[in-house]
Amino acid sequence: MRDRLAAEELGELGVRAEVRAGSVVVTGTVPSSECRETLLRTVREALAGLPVHTDVVVAETASPDHAEDLP
Repeated sequence: MRDRLAAEELGELGVRAEVRAGSVVVTGTVPSSECRETLLRTVREALAGLPVHTDVVVAETASPDHAEDLP
């Protein structure tokens, strides 16, 4: 599964898919919500029939709206 996710249009290397107790757990961080949806669709299609649990986070990529205040 990792090779497929890395090779396809996603090119996601920071995502893991592990089999646990008859289901698949997908974890990691992606750059956008669109990428997350594509990733989950790909996993569900590839592993049809297995329950899929997800903990995939979308990285915050927005520019800061204020300067950092350092003490």
